Amino acid sequence: MTLRSVVRGTGHYLPERVVPNSWFAERPDTTDEWIRTRTGIERRHFAAEGQATSDMGLRAARAALDKAGLTPNDIDGIVLATSTPDHTFPASATMIQYGLGMTHGFAYDVQAVCAGFVFALANADAMIRAGMAKRVLVIGSETFSRILDWTDRGTCVLFGDGAGALILEAQEGAGSSDDRGILSADLNSDGQYRELLYVDGGVSTTGTSGQLRMQGNLVFRHAVEKLAKTAHIALDKAGLSADQVDWLVPHQANARIITATAQKMGLPMDKVVLTVADHGNTSAASIPLALSVADGEGRFAPGDVIVTEAIGGGLSWGSVVLRW
Repeated sequence: MTLRSVVRGTGHYLPERVVPNSWFAERPDTTDEWIRTRTGIERRHFAAEGQATSDMGLRAARAALDKAGLTPNDIDGIVLATSTPDHTFPASATMIQYGLGMTHGFAYDVQAVCAGFVFALANADAMIRAGMAKRVLVIGSETFSRILDWTDRGTCVLFGDGAGALILEAQEGAGSSDDRGILSADLNSDGQYRELLYVDGGVSTTGTSGQLRMQGNLVFRHAVEKLAKTAHIALDKAGLSADQVDWLVPHQANARIITATAQKMGLPMDKVVLTVADHGNTSAASIPLALSVADGEGRFAPGDVIVTEAIGGGLSWGSVVLRW
């Protein structure tokens, strides 16, 4: 028998403040039409003053626990994917652990920007398969509104805040592609492309949090190529092919990137979960947000093959194949 990491429950949280594209009209030289045409984004959510990444992650975690019918005592550890932590240290995951009332287990952060949740899933899956934990709460939470340059229309219109979570639980499988749970993962990074998408601040450089900088056209080209490739590699590892995929749940960065990637994979758009219009790019929170929304709508059936994929600063990119 083989240990598999099976999704037990999902949950998400979005801040109350909804920011439509029209809000940006008085800031940089942009319009609702310009944003929709180039990104597919119509609105996004911004965290309230004083609302931190851990606050949103805690709300998403509680929602996932409720959905799974579990309590914090049933969880062995927390892995939080974020690039916008509450503090330089300690890990924001420990804030969520405290908020849940957990005094046992482990809690730590993973930082791979928009690909962070894929990396966190792979991390949690490895611990479960190694017997280090039975149930792991995997969270993506971001407050990107705090690191945006409001004079740069190429970036400030893209991002939003929010959090998503899922619970992975160890269950026995036969060791075949018919098993439920995570079947494979493919993780990559290449630091030579670090200046395509980065934040111009940091503890050991400027001593400030900095602001987001991006060369959008180059990121777009890398994204389409690398996302399709990593998905195919992960499917090969799982012993599956693209025509066996029931759902693609991609990082919600840009509708054009998502459409182009689906086309490269040979998938129709009715097999793609799209939330970018309502959430914008929530970085490491985007995949768990999309998973939770689709799960809440009843779109996933037991046994469905789901591919998640993401690319972010680093550049870092990867994918996970799982059976629902």
